[in-house]
Amino acid sequence: MVRLYERHRVRETEELDGIWRFSMVGTDKVYEMAVPGCWEQHPDFPGYRGKGIYSREIYSKRRGNIRLVFMGVSHTADVYFDGVKVIHHYNAYTPFSTVVKNVTAGVHQIRVEVDNTFGEHSALHIPNDYYTYGGITRPVSMETVSDVYIEHVHFTPSISAGVWNARIEASVVNLSAERQTVEVRCTLAGYVMSERAEIHGGGRAFVVFERDFDCVKPWSPKNPELYLLETVVCLNGVALDDLIERIGFRTVEIRGSEVYLNHERVYFLGFNRHEDYGGVGCAIPLQLMTHDMDLLQDMGANAVRTCHYPNDERFLDLCDERGILVWEENHARGLTLENMQNPNFEQQCGDCIREMIENHYNHPAIVIWGILNECASETKEGRRMYQKQYEQIRSMDGTRPVTSATCRHFTDICLDLPDIVSFNMYSGWYQDCSIEERNQQELEWIRQSGGDGKPVIVSEVGAGAIYGYRDRSRCKWSEERQADLIRDSLDVYMNDKNITGIFIWQFADCRVTEEGGWFASRAKCHNNKGILDEYRRPKMAYDVVKEMFETARDRLV
Repeated sequence: MVRLYERHRVRETEELDGIWRFSMVGTDKVYEMAVPGCWEQHPDFPGYRGKGIYSREIYSKRRGNIRLVFMGVSHTADVYFDGVKVIHHYNAYTPFSTVVKNVTAGVHQIRVEVDNTFGEHSALHIPNDYYTYGGITRPVSMETVSDVYIEHVHFTPSISAGVWNARIEASVVNLSAERQTVEVRCTLAGYVMSERAEIHGGGRAFVVFERDFDCVKPWSPKNPELYLLETVVCLNGVALDDLIERIGFRTVEIRGSEVYLNHERVYFLGFNRHEDYGGVGCAIPLQLMTHDMDLLQDMGANAVRTCHYPNDERFLDLCDERGILVWEENHARGLTLENMQNPNFEQQCGDCIREMIENHYNHPAIVIWGILNECASETKEGRRMYQKQYEQIRSMDGTRPVTSATCRHFTDICLDLPDIVSFNMYSGWYQDCSIEERNQQELEWIRQSGGDGKPVIVSEVGAGAIYGYRDRSRCKWSEERQADLIRDSLDVYMNDKNITGIFIWQFADCRVTEEGGWFASRAKCHNNKGILDEYRRPKMAYDVVKEMFETARDRLV
């Protein structure tokens, strides 16, 4: 399942999930490997870092254009169609597609060469505090598209004097060499909009609709109302192609030091969540995503941060349906200035941001875009890169605020750049200091360093615990110590009027890389700060969070 709703009624689509052939580069042994999946699931590859080849046959019913859509390959993919390379893509966490024109009817072969190695070629996937799995880790599909097809549709809502308005922009591609004149028709909430478009051969046209909608209901966490936006391209009255997006009417804005959704103040009670689950790695099936969502909501959370990369779109669909607010961020975590000076860094970050926003633009649940978690924001060169990425996001989407989680306490020189200032703090865990005193020092520094008057979010707070390890001395790594620190931290941050939200680090334990020395401070080669372990077994802190979040929602939200 690629998405949680039907996206096409005209365009023929076939999901390519299932069993693919797999082999390591340089060997002849062939395996059967599940797609989506991580090759670490196979007993021969539990820690394999290298290159592998996936292949399978597809069948084309008639001559035409085939569009291959990959929702995620970790981390680099070279895709071949009948032995001809058709696309190269880097980054495990963003979707990509390619069109193969004039495919004959019959059987054809798809081969995907996958690489999850570290090195200069990979500026963003480095040895880190989470694991870079290998494989085709998200769904794959094959679409039959006409010479004129819809590339994407973006929906931007606004409200004035109580009336909702929407701007709808459709990108339509012409694969043929000849100019095409087509009708583009959009249907939303009972309204039909239509425009003619002329598209040059080999080009694309952008068709824009704008109108008021006086009978729609807004999307909100309490009432996550969703609508289907159907776009069809017709030639001489015959439908050539279609694309269905699911949207919500809602606005996000900053007023002074507060965040507002639909003119109502928001307080974020959230979790940082990695896409990692014991036994399946980052290729999490829908059933387990749904279980995660149930657990998040059972604890009283109203928000999730997709640390530290764009998430599987099925999980974002669940957030839309459940009314969970999302802070989604590009892929970069804990990079030093030397890391950021990798010759591939700026291009790979820019590509990730572009693909994230182009593909996830219509999710009403996404209310914040984030970048560069804990990177070199204390340096002049780092500041230039932060500013460049903020500018890129704002040029693509001016409707959502931007932020970045910092741990460069008292040295960060970028706090004037984002709309929201966010900081990661582990008082009582990494530093034996008063949570309240350190919080006041941090807030005063933020005020003096460019963040005065802006909303402030505690983007990470937490402590480690090994599931099942209990100790009455409440020593570090015991469940008791974690529960105590979580309670004390939430008590301080949620009662500070200068803070507009908190995201606990983290929802569940996740695997970390053995390379780079992370294993030395991460027992079991896992980041153990989860409120649940990697199999979603709750630690003592679970009930603490549930109690405090539920109380806070009654008082703050």
